[in-house]
Amino acid sequence: MKFQVTPVIMAWVAAACISSGWWQPAISQTVTSENKPVIGINLDLNTEGSKYSISARYLDAIAQAGGIALPVPPMSAAELAQVLPNLDGMLMIGGDDYPPSSYGQKTEAKTSIMAPTRSQFDMLVVRTVLAQPPMPYLGICAGSQVLNIGSGGELIQDIPTAKPESKVAHSGKNGWQGNAAGSHVVTLSPGSKLASIYSGKASGSGKPLAFAVPTSHHQCVSKLGKDLQVAATTDDGVTEAIELPGDRFVVGVQWHPERDFENNSVLFAELIKQARAYRALKAKAALKSVAVGN
Repeated sequence: MKFQVTPVIMAWVAAACISSGWWQPAISQTVTSENKPVIGINLDLNTEGSKYSISARYLDAIAQAGGIALPVPPMSAAELAQVLPNLDGMLMIGGDDYPPSSYGQKTEAKTSIMAPTRSQFDMLVVRTVLAQPPMPYLGICAGSQVLNIGSGGELIQDIPTAKPESKVAHSGKNGWQGNAAGSHVVTLSPGSKLASIYSGKASGSGKPLAFAVPTSHHQCVSKLGKDLQVAATTDDGVTEAIELPGDRFVVGVQWHPERDFENNSVLFAELIKQARAYRALKAKAALKSVAVGN
């Protein structure tokens, strides 16, 4: 009998090893016996569908903030339903472009579509997580875009084409797919969740909080998804962050905070804080269920 290692088995075994403490040293040298929240993180997939990859910066940012990053490969909806209870939060990473057909548009010349396996799974994750309040969610770059798409929103497929007059460098010198990220200033929306998270950067002048971020993208929100609100913009009017209003932590940032952890550590710290709270809520619900069963 041939044993097949499916994505759900990979993720389930990883979660079991983490919860038992057996796998902790292999994930991060900073991990201790503390019961740390587990953050699921999706993977990039090459266009041939033959190789998964992820930047170590994403994993390091989660570890430095006090969590454990658990890579979650593409899987079916039924398998995802088995894996999600083992997660305390979800981080969705950057990558190529989601198919414009997913938000009702035709593909334009500058659009570089990611592997279908990844785009379909990412969409499944977003819609499943949003249906499971209050699991926290942080989307970075493409992870922010898929949050908007999954909520019924639409994208500008190429900022330079749509905004040729813009002087804001949203991509590095080698373009959005280059290794060198660009940098520009974002202005946080007063009263937003992000403004509260980054409040330590406030100058005290009473002006909206603005600071430079590492950036590498050529797409952005054109139409906001249902219930989402703008949390940050650039001088050319591009939406740089979105979020769900209220207490639940569902945030998408167009910039790459993992590339400048020192100046964005508060964002990852908030994700871990919310993940701890979600884990505690799940534990309380489990105890209540056991009590009722007895």
